[in-house]
Amino acid sequence: MESETDRGKANIVLVGMPGSGKSTVGVILAKMTSRGFVDTDVIIQTSQGRSLQDIVNTEGYMALRQIEEDTLMNLKCINHVIATGGSAVYSHSAMQHLKSRGVIVFLDVALPVLEARISNFDKRGLARRPDQSLRDLFRERLTLYRKYADITIGCGDLNQDEICAQIISLLFPLYPAPH
Repeated sequence: MESETDRGKANIVLVGMPGSGKSTVGVILAKMTSRGFVDTDVIIQTSQGRSLQDIVNTEGYMALRQIEEDTLMNLKCINHVIATGGSAVYSHSAMQHLKSRGVIVFLDVALPVLEARISNFDKRGLARRPDQSLRDLFRERLTLYRKYADITIGCGDLNQDEICAQIISLLFPLYPAPH
C-alpha cells in the first residue's frame, strides 16, 4: 500500500483539452506543492527544434502523436507536476507509464469555454485530423480523459488558484489548504 510519503513524492499529471489551462495551472500547482514543473509540449518543441504546428504541417498529426508518446514514455521524473499535450491520452502505454509514477488529474472544461479561449485552433499544433473541428475533438477525447483520470476537476467558473486548491485538497486532505 502506498504511504503518505510516497504519494507526496508522486507526480501530478495534468490532462485535458487544449485551452483547459494545464500549463498555467501546472506552474502554479508546482509552486504550491514544492514540485518541479514539466510541460511536455515544450519538451517536444525543444527536442525537435521546431513548433508543434510545424511537425503537423510537415509530417502529419500521427507523427506528432508518436513523438508525444515517445516523449512521455521517456519521462523519468518524480515529485513533478507534468502538463501533458491534449493528445497524450491517445497512447495507452504512455498513460500507463504516467499513472505508474503519479496521479492523473483531468481538468474538465466545458466546450463553450474552450471555444471562447481558443482563437488559433488551426495554428495551434494540435494532433488532430485536418477535418476535425474543436467540437469533434472534444467529443473524441472526453471519453479518454475520463478513462485515465484518477481525479476530475470540474473547472467551471474556477480561476487557476481555485483549481490548484481543489487538486491539493483532494490529493493531500491532511494538509491545510494553501492561501
